[in-house]
Amino acid sequence: MFEQSSYSEQYTFFQKLRSFDFVLIFCVLCLGIISNFSMYSTDGGEFLYHSKSHFIRFVTFFSMMIFLSFFNLRFWHSTAYLFYTITLGFLIWASMYGVTASGSQRWINLYFINLQPSELMKIAIIVCFARYFHREQMPNINSFKNIIISMAILLLPILLVVSQPDLGTSILIAISGVIVLWLAGFNIKYFIYSGLTLIISLPFVISMLKPYQKQRVLTFFNPDRDPLGAGYQIIQSKIAVGSGGLTGKGFLKGTQSYLEFLPEKHTDFIFTLFSEEHGFIGSVILLILYGVLIFRILNIGSHSRSFFGKLFCYGFGSAIFVYVTVNMSMVLGLLPIVGSPLPIMSYGGSSMLATMIGLSIVMSTKIHSKQIIH
Repeated sequence: MFEQSSYSEQYTFFQKLRSFDFVLIFCVLCLGIISNFSMYSTDGGEFLYHSKSHFIRFVTFFSMMIFLSFFNLRFWHSTAYLFYTITLGFLIWASMYGVTASGSQRWINLYFINLQPSELMKIAIIVCFARYFHREQMPNINSFKNIIISMAILLLPILLVVSQPDLGTSILIAISGVIVLWLAGFNIKYFIYSGLTLIISLPFVISMLKPYQKQRVLTFFNPDRDPLGAGYQIIQSKIAVGSGGLTGKGFLKGTQSYLEFLPEKHTDFIFTLFSEEHGFIGSVILLILYGVLIFRILNIGSHSRSFFGKLFCYGFGSAIFVYVTVNMSMVLGLLPIVGSPLPIMSYGGSSMLATMIGLSIVMSTKIHSKQIIH
């Protein structure tokens, strides 16, 4: 563990401002601008509902991210358990009294936004584990007490999200939590045993899936078995990406999107629309932006003297990598469709809110990189 020492230096507003990671902010702004132009394209080249809503949310949550970045890192540390508990309460409320759409009960109507607590839990689980393990000595990490508490913290939200039902998001929450447990120093044998158990129980798990979930798995292996039904979305997605070629068809000229061959293009399949319009070169530029963003998050973690900040940045950066990889693999047919939004790019207030909260904690870690939390 890192040596603990006192930290009494108080930064002024301008000192904090100068400590911002402006490369990270540049990447976030670029992704936000690209996402708003893409959303404008999904509305047929008009400033309609999705483009207006996405623009307002990005401006609001980006401003919120900048504001929250000035909070002392100790604030995030001290409220970590509260954040997790409130989000868990929201999950319970959503499961019991939430808004139902498309057969899933996973939203809470807050009037100004339909909040999806499972998106917030992706961040809450990381910050909670970062708080829990920040003072644990390495030899005690694998104690029976820590294993039981960690499993309880992780399994409670997963079971609630699965019951909504939302298998895809529950898997992403599980991955986020497991990443932090790995980084905290859990023995590799526990991951091996868990992996083997999952593989052995896979046939039983699949048998318990709902019909539409089984359909997604079967469609992943053979989309052509039902080209006008379950396989339609992924077939059209691959056609759109492939038709973009090297340089794309041009802004507002994506035929698959404009002729409505591609449903839900503003949410999880926003990369498909972007790739069709801007081609391979545009997709590579987008990947570079995400790569630089993830690198900056990990770099901030590596320079932090606080194990809490270090663990959060490593966990959050790794989670962003997983979300981007899963989303792009999904729309390319390399993974089953699991309902994973592309961070910042996809339409959805809850996903953007969670991402911006995570980025604000990262920025707070950057500003207070010399701070050590006892």
